[in-house]
Amino acid sequence: MAATRQLSALVALCLATTALAHGHHDELTDEQKSAPIDAILWIHMALQAFVWGMLFPLGMVLGITRSRWHVPIQSAGILLTVGGVFLGHLHGGRSFLKSFHGTFANIILLVLLVQAVLGVYLKLHIHEKSLRPWMVRLHGVVGKAYPVIGWAQMLFGAVAFRGFCRGGHLGQCAAHYIMGSAFIAYGTIMAILLLVGEGWVRRSGRSPEWWDSWVIMLWGIVNTFTEHHGGAWSVKDMQHTIMGVLWWAGGALGIFLARNNQRNVVPGLIIILTGWGMSNHAQALMISTMVHSMFGYTLMLAGITRIIEICFVPNAAHLDPPSGDNQSENTLAEGARTPVFPPPDPEALAKASAARAFRHLPPFLLVASGVLFISGTDEELKFVSDMGMDHVTYILIMFSLAFTIYTMIVSLIHLSTVTGKAATETTENAIELRTPTTAKWYSRVPTAEAQSSSNHHERQHIIGDDEDE
Repeated sequence: MAATRQLSALVALCLATTALAHGHHDELTDEQKSAPIDAILWIHMALQAFVWGMLFPLGMVLGITRSRWHVPIQSAGILLTVGGVFLGHLHGGRSFLKSFHGTFANIILLVLLVQAVLGVYLKLHIHEKSLRPWMVRLHGVVGKAYPVIGWAQMLFGAVAFRGFCRGGHLGQCAAHYIMGSAFIAYGTIMAILLLVGEGWVRRSGRSPEWWDSWVIMLWGIVNTFTEHHGGAWSVKDMQHTIMGVLWWAGGALGIFLARNNQRNVVPGLIIILTGWGMSNHAQALMISTMVHSMFGYTLMLAGITRIIEICFVPNAAHLDPPSGDNQSENTLAEGARTPVFPPPDPEALAKASAARAFRHLPPFLLVASGVLFISGTDEELKFVSDMGMDHVTYILIMFSLAFTIYTMIVSLIHLSTVTGKAATETTENAIELRTPTTAKWYSRVPTAEAQSSSNHHERQHIIGDDEDE
C-alpha cells in the first residue's frame, strides 16, 4: 500500500508539472531578453545539474551493484527532479523562447514515471517465471540511460539559456554537440574497459580495437552522406566529408586487423589524423581558430597515447603478482607459510602501477577533446569574445570542466568495485579484509616501505550491502 501511495503521488506531481503554464514565447522584447536571472532559476539549474550529473549516475551504479542504497537515492532523485521542474516553471525575471528543453522535460517526467512503475512492480515479486525477467531487463536499460538523458537535457538547457542554435546555426550546433558528446562517451567507455573491463574483453573474444573500428566505420558512413546538403561544395563540406571517408575506410581496416582477437593501432591513427584535420580548420574568429587548434592537438595526443598503450604498455593483469589465500599469512590452507608462487618482483610491481597510471591518459584526453569541441560553436565563441575573454582563459576553463567530468567517471567506476554485491563477493571470497595493494587500478608506484606498511594497516572499505530482489 505504501508503494502504491508513493506511485500515486508521483503521478499527480508529474501531471501537475506538465499542466503548469509558463512564459515561453515565440518572440521576445529587448526588455524580456535583458531581464536579470532571478534566484529561483539559478536554484533550478543548480539542482537539476546536481541530480542528473551526480545523484542519478550514483544511483545507477548502486543499482548495478545491487546496493541497498539504490532505491533511496533514486527515489530522492525523482522527487528533486519534480521539484526542480516546478522551479523551472515558476521563476521570474528573464523570459526565454520556446525550445526543446521544455519539451524534453516532459519526456523525462514520463521516463521517470515508467521507471518508478517498474521499480514498484519488481518489489512485488510477482510473475517470477514469465514477465518479471523481462521487466528486470527493461528497468536496467532505462536506468542506464539516465546519464545520457541528463547530459542531453543539460545541453538543451544551456542552449535555451543563451538562445543559441537557432536559424542557420542549428546544423553547426548539432554537429558540435553530437560529436563532442560522442568523444566524451568514447572516453568513458574506454576508461571502463581499460580500468575494470579486461575480464569482459577476454570473455567477448574480441579486442577493444574491434569494437572501436566498427563504431568508427559506421559513424564514417553516416558522416560521408550527411555533411553536404546540395549546391556548391565549400571547403568545410569537403573536409567533413573526406573525414567520413577516412573513418569508414580506416574502420574497415581496423576490423580486419582485429580478427582473431588481435590488437592494432588503426583506431589511434584515425584519431590522430582527425585531430590534425581539425587543428587546421579555418575559422572566422581568432579565438575560434585557437580553440579548434587546441581541440585538434588534444585529439592527436589522445591517439598517440592510445597507440603507446597498445604497443608499449604491458597488460597490468599480466604484471600483477598472483594473489590468493595460499599466499596469506592468516589463511587456514595447508602449507600457507610456503608460498605456491614466487614472491612478487618489485620491478614488475612498479611496471604494473605505471601501466595503470598511464591508462588514464587516452580516455581523459578524449573527454577533454569532447568538451573542447562542444564549446567551439561560432555563437558561443562570439559570446566569449564579446565578453573580452581570451582563448587561454577559455581553454583552461574547458580543461577544468574536463577534469571534473573525468573525476566523476573514475569515481563511479571505483564505486562499482566497492559497493553492494561487488564488495560482498570480494569479502566472502577472502578470509581477511586486507586491501590488495597491487590489484587496484589507482595504486601508486609502491616503495618497499609503503608496501610493507600497507600490508599491515590498510583494510578494505565497503559501502552498501546486497539488496535481495
